[in-house]
Amino acid sequence: MPGAAEVEKVGVGDSVGAVLPSAAVTEPSFASAAELQEILDQLLTAVDSDPEAGPRLRNAKVAHRFLFPDVDMVLNVNGVEDGPRCLQWEFSDGISWKPQLTFEMDSPVANRYLQGEENLAIALARRRIRLTGFKARAALEFLPTSGRLIQHYRRIVAEDYPHLKLS
Repeated sequence: MPGAAEVEKVGVGDSVGAVLPSAAVTEPSFASAAELQEILDQLLTAVDSDPEAGPRLRNAKVAHRFLFPDVDMVLNVNGVEDGPRCLQWEFSDGISWKPQLTFEMDSPVANRYLQGEENLAIALARRRIRLTGFKARAALEFLPTSGRLIQHYRRIVAEDYPHLKLS
């Protein structure tokens, strides 16, 4: 059709699927690995001081690890037994605890997940998030806290990192 935008046919197997514009849709992304680390540090600080989420994560006793291969970053998180803090975290593998769950995802997926726009079950099925070290009890203890993580992350993005906000 003259003057029409170029389109690309998308299909599965031999069947023809929907017709989509060929221009790639860009999604918000972190300016750098340092920015991702800064935001995650702010998020964990907020969760640690949250009177509901901090104790819930500590009491779950589920050490977990996040790998972000596209920015070559690791984050390890664990509960603290005693003291005023609930959580401890390190952006390295030099830790004194063994993670029970490991979540691996690229940073754009993490941004969507932490804003509540990436469904964990679908992301696992589509392999956008990989979960290893899976123990049913550990996952069941960890997952209920995700709502509070999302609330804190959305607030941080809205206040300080609007370029990451999803529409």
